Amino acid sequence: MSTTPQETLDPGSATRVAEHCARLFQETLADRLIAAYLLGSLAHGGFAPAVSDIDLALVLADRRDDDDRIIHRVTRELHGTDPSHRRLSAFWSSLPALRANREDGRFPAVDRLDLKRSGVLLLGEDVRQDVAAPDAGALFDDSVRFALEVLATDSVQDEFHNPVRLAGDIRRCTKAVLLPLRFLYTAATGDPGSTDDAIRHHLAHPAPVAAELVRAATRARHRDPVPAEHLTTLLDTDLVPLYLHYIDSCLVGLTPSDGDLAQGLSRWRAQLVDRHHGRTTGS
Repeated sequence: MSTTPQETLDPGSATRVAEHCARLFQETLADRLIAAYLLGSLAHGGFAPAVSDIDLALVLADRRDDDDRIIHRVTRELHGTDPSHRRLSAFWSSLPALRANREDGRFPAVDRLDLKRSGVLLLGEDVRQDVAAPDAGALFDDSVRFALEVLATDSVQDEFHNPVRLAGDIRRCTKAVLLPLRFLYTAATGDPGSTDDAIRHHLAHPAPVAAELVRAATRARHRDPVPAEHLTTLLDTDLVPLYLHYIDSCLVGLTPSDGDLAQGLSRWRAQLVDRHHGRTTGS
């Protein structure tokens, strides 16, 4: 049995999906939507038809209390349209916040930098010249906070410890394996880069951690999947060590003022080790 993606999407079709999504957000937000941009691999290259998200950035004139509810509602409606629209990942913030190098919606530092450097305008007024570029410290801290909020949850850790299920979903599998490499690449270079950049950077190290798993995920990302049984074995043996490598690399980069991040990473590390040990010993 081979792992095969359920649906692929070429960059041109993905861009048209993004344009449709931007127009729907414009209908909802009206003149409060200053601009909509492509971000990520559709903007700077490296879009993988089998797995890549459609990253859409929304720049608002101001911030209002019900913005979260409205944008989440529209996003859910778009996700329900068809499998292509389920690739949508919407980032949003007000222009005053972007000028001040902060987010007041959903717009992490690495994506703000991506907007500044590579954003492709879909509609509205181009305001990239007004966006402040986050520095290396903000990029690092923000990526750690994101990892703790999104990847250190019980539900995600349950997936880590169910390699058969994870191997059966190529999009989730490739994200689980390659996302920490993106974080490490940006921390090392100060550049958002692409997933392929991050893979090359990781594999260029002497004796890279989980190299065979990374190569298998890379093949799956580019529609050349390895057999599901082999991928399951690699996930079982190498995914937790890959995340321990990510966590340990982050702990080394923290400063004394990052005590909350250090505590969060240390708790996450202990949970991964305990659950991995318990599963491998059959307890």
